[in-house]
Amino acid sequence: MLKVGEKLPDFQVENQDGNLVKSSDFKGKKLVVFFYPKANTPGCTAEACNLNENIEYLTKQGFTILGISADSVKLQKKFHTKFEFQYDLLADETHEICEKFGVWQLKKFMGKEFMGIVRTTFLFDENSVCTEVIEKVDTKDHAAQILK
Repeated sequence: MLKVGEKLPDFQVENQDGNLVKSSDFKGKKLVVFFYPKANTPGCTAEACNLNENIEYLTKQGFTILGISADSVKLQKKFHTKFEFQYDLLADETHEICEKFGVWQLKKFMGKEFMGIVRTTFLFDENSVCTEVIEKVDTKDHAAQILK
C-alpha cells in the first residue's frame, strides 16, 4: 500500500461524465483520494455523502476530493447524480489505479475470498506527497477524520 512520504501515482481515467482526469491535473493542490468498494452500497453511500455534506469545510482547508471505485462510468454517473456529489467519482474498471495505490487486495466475506477494494483514504499535499493514509475509515464521520 502507498505510504506516507510517497508521491501521488500517475494515472488517467474517466470520471462520472466520461471526461479524462489525470493525476497531473492536481499539481499544486491538496488532494483527498478516497477508495470505496462499490457505488450505491450503504457504507460507500454514507462515506461519500458525509464528504459531500462537509465539502465546504474540506475546500476551505484547500482540499480537492476524488472518489475512486472499480465501478463503470455509467454506475458512477448514477451514484453521482442520485446524491448530487460536488466532486468527481473516477471509474477504475481495470483496477490499475487501485493497484498503484495498493488497495486492490484479497478480501474475505462470509467464508469466500475475492479480490476487491479495501476502503482507504489518502491525503496529499501541494507537492503531490502523501501526508496521511486512513485505513480505518469511519464512513459516517469521514470528513472529521480528514479535518482533525
